Amino acid sequence: MINSSISSLGGQNRELIKPGAYTSIGSLPGSDPAEAAKLIVGELPLLPHLPELPERGPGADMIGRTASLLVDIPVELVSTGWRLAGHPGRDVARARDFLAWDLDALEAAAAAHTGALKLQVVGPWTLAASLELQSGHRVVSDHGAARDLAESLAEGLRLHLAEVARRLPAAQLVVQFDEPSLPAVLSGTLPTASGWGTVRAVERSVVRDTLTALLAVVPEAGRVVHCCAKDVPIPLLREAGADAISFDITLDRGAAFNDSLGEAVDAGTRLWLGVLPATDSAVAFTHGRRRIEKLWNELGFPREQLAAAVVPTPTCGLAGATPGYARRVMATLRDIGTWLLEDPDE
Repeated sequence: MINSSISSLGGQNRELIKPGAYTSIGSLPGSDPAEAAKLIVGELPLLPHLPELPERGPGADMIGRTASLLVDIPVELVSTGWRLAGHPGRDVARARDFLAWDLDALEAAAAAHTGALKLQVVGPWTLAASLELQSGHRVVSDHGAARDLAESLAEGLRLHLAEVARRLPAAQLVVQFDEPSLPAVLSGTLPTASGWGTVRAVERSVVRDTLTALLAVVPEAGRVVHCCAKDVPIPLLREAGADAISFDITLDRGAAFNDSLGEAVDAGTRLWLGVLPATDSAVAFTHGRRRIEKLWNELGFPREQLAAAVVPTPTCGLAGATPGYARRVMATLRDIGTWLLEDPDE
């Protein structure tokens, strides 16, 4: 059964993430956990996060890391990616070692941190779309296997949250669920493992209920769903219990999408807006600010509500960027966060 509460996480509430906060998606360039943790805690003081360093190889990638959290469902690395296995092996052991090293580094760097702190896990549907059954088919193609995977992930996430809370008891934990494959799962456009066909669409209610159960593991106000695809299912994510929705603001989605965003903001859902490119580019404070201003004006909400409703981020993880660019992105996000808090009448 999925445990939907973690008493050790402390009193989280709607003020968990402070107005003017900004953050990164998760992945960074490089391979040194200590250096990455110091960078994140120093540059993202209001909303630091556990760094992901996929440059280290298999097991440090987002799928391998999340798969290593699974309880009683071992995985292994094969030529086509991660696959369910008969018993735990060295691939999972390596992934767990990477995670432990990263937690050690974060514990040292964030020992004095008392505010919100973000963890990232792959959501149940992207994980089911990425892992293979032993037959070679995607887990998402088997309803029972996908259900078991989600329940295992929920239990693993509960244990992960408890471990981080033990290491950093003053931090208030936020969880970002990465779901880039969610639109393809809903629409039936996800390619089969062979590439010759597509996986049948999963019913909307099944997708929603599975997400609801997993998000319930995280205390209210700390549930964020990140989807960098174009067709972000805003109403479904709200129904599932997301407190915030993270997406790439640079993609053109049209009026219907903005209507969904407006309804979300009106209902108190926070928007995490990916405003800066995730790979090396010319970044400027005005570039990100104008994107936020344009969207906010289209939505029609007062300027004074902006800082409490929006968290600026890069469009995706920064693993493909150079270290210098990653630092510039964080510095620019800081400037955008300061701008969010400015009085528009001054």
